[in-house]
Amino acid sequence: MLNIILFDSDARDQLLPLTATRPMGELRLGILTLREKWERMLHGSVSYITQEYLQDKYPIHIEDENLIINGGLLPNARLCERIKQLQLNEALLFHGELVAARLNEARFESLIEEEEISELQGREIESEVPVYYVNHLWELTRLNELALLDDFSLLTKGKKSHKIAQSNQIIGPPEMVFLEDGVKMECCILNTNGGPIYIGSNSEVMEGSSLRGPIAIGADCIVKMGARIYGPSSFGPGCRLGGEITRSIFFANSNKAHDGYLGDSVIGEWCNLGADTNNSNLKNNYTEVKLWSYKTAGFEKSGEQFVGLIMGDHSKCAINTMFNTGTVVGVAANVFGAGFPRNFIPDFTWGGNLNYRTHKFSDACDTAAIVMKRRNQQFTDLEKSIFSHIYDQTSMFRSWDK
Repeated sequence: MLNIILFDSDARDQLLPLTATRPMGELRLGILTLREKWERMLHGSVSYITQEYLQDKYPIHIEDENLIINGGLLPNARLCERIKQLQLNEALLFHGELVAARLNEARFESLIEEEEISELQGREIESEVPVYYVNHLWELTRLNELALLDDFSLLTKGKKSHKIAQSNQIIGPPEMVFLEDGVKMECCILNTNGGPIYIGSNSEVMEGSSLRGPIAIGADCIVKMGARIYGPSSFGPGCRLGGEITRSIFFANSNKAHDGYLGDSVIGEWCNLGADTNNSNLKNNYTEVKLWSYKTAGFEKSGEQFVGLIMGDHSKCAINTMFNTGTVVGVAANVFGAGFPRNFIPDFTWGGNLNYRTHKFSDACDTAAIVMKRRNQQFTDLEKSIFSHIYDQTSMFRSWDK
């Protein structure tokens, strides 16, 4: 089994707040996380070079021979085949940026000590090999369809779908619907003309729901009655979904269980969107959307016309919350109140519109513990230490503290 080490590139800071609580390789794109894709496609085991405060949760594992890969890369079959061909102490570059390298332990450790892993010299990858990087937040939804189609083929090859109840109506190729074991679904409409529909084990899609592929619903999810979901959309395990959702990604264990619209958005883990929460994903004048950048501490042009809500882990919003186009919400924020919240809501914010204060650290930790316990998971001291680092590092954005 290959020993794979994914490293956070400089793009990590452009992917905050989603990378505040995880390495780049733990981002979900398509059905699987980037890590899960590499492990399956290269038949290996992944560890990380990541931020110091994340290393206890995501430790590095070094062996005699190591395959080093840029954590922001979206794997594909041709790229994986090329990486497998790497000789010992050989590296591949894409426009001067490190793609992958095969290094022995001594060479790898010397690079780590010099903190120059991304500066490793090598040869440019051949032009016929497709290379896709996730360098900005809006690229997640842009690349999601490509990733979802690849993952569907990867996960269903040679397998047979669980039986689909006759009460469901399938529009399009029926073989493009794949149900893992334990799925419950009756009286739903599934349209596969635009792409496949994958539903993970022990999930339930309640009656009256309409799904238009490509869509991926992870294990142990619940899709509420009458939900309307448009692809390309991906939902990690343990999510609760309702209302209208289009072109969006939920990492895992997050809820939008009620009516309301969500489009072109990326929602982290342990988030909850209150009933009738709505977001705008298109400006009234149809111009380019700007998005908050933690790296520059300002708004950055996205080059995109459709960008919705980006929400970091453990954030919540109240009923009837209305998010403007291209809103970024940090980690552990609690948003409520009349009117539109600002386009950037810092980590550990409490309130809404013009009335903001800091979400007390102890209260944020208590809430996280309660929420995770509901899914039989623990908010550990390790999780708390990550929270503490984020709380301190983002204090500069909470102007009301000054």
